Amino acid sequence: MPVSSSTSPQWHSPGRAFLRGLAAAGGSVLTLVLFATFIGIGALAHDSHFSLGWVLLSTVLVWAGPAQIILISSLGSGATPVQAAIAVTVSAIRLFPMVVSVLPMLRTPTTKLRHLVLPAHFVAVTMWVECFRLLPQVPRERRIAFANGLGTGLIAVCLVANVIGFLLAANLPQSFGAAILLLTPLAFLLSTARNCRELADVVALVLGLALFPLVAMLHTGVDVLISGVSAGTIAYGVHWMRRRRRA
Repeated sequence: MPVSSSTSPQWHSPGRAFLRGLAAAGGSVLTLVLFATFIGIGALAHDSHFSLGWVLLSTVLVWAGPAQIILISSLGSGATPVQAAIAVTVSAIRLFPMVVSVLPMLRTPTTKLRHLVLPAHFVAVTMWVECFRLLPQVPRERRIAFANGLGTGLIAVCLVANVIGFLLAANLPQSFGAAILLLTPLAFLLSTARNCRELADVVALVLGLALFPLVAMLHTGVDVLISGVSAGTIAYGVHWMRRRRRA
């Protein structure tokens, strides 16, 4: 997607920017990963005796594969709605830094808070990766419309995948369903590695991968959080020391 000004025909109106976002969702490799993942979520919902309407609504409202798996698994195992809501909320905290990093890319001096509500809801792992890849090439005054189109396209693909997975659940082997649920974290890992630009990015990624098996041996229940925070803190320290030496 070439860098363009807002005066060019493709960015002439918010509607065209929205359609460009839809097209970007359809042309992303990560969309295929989402499609396969949400087939698995649809199958899981069917096996847990939830209705098709329920799983479609959960995709629209929750919009995070791991959180939906937690929601379906916890309610399917007999947890109360309050317990399931707490578990999903704790899982969603991991997305907060992504939202905080994306919204400044969308704001203009005239942007109102209500204009950011829908883009903030759309921000999940795939949306976050694609925003950092695509938004710098979009005129700032059209970025909200573009992000809304991108998010709408991604959710639409996932809704179709939910229907397919739900209807095919009886014919999907359990091992296949479990395998496709791993596609999202694997795709996120590869995308993160591809987008590493600074030494601190590389240090954080490598240390995170190295520390996780060690932390997992402690059986804390928050292995990813501990290894991620530790690796990120060390990486920031490396970045701070390099910047101080250059100053």
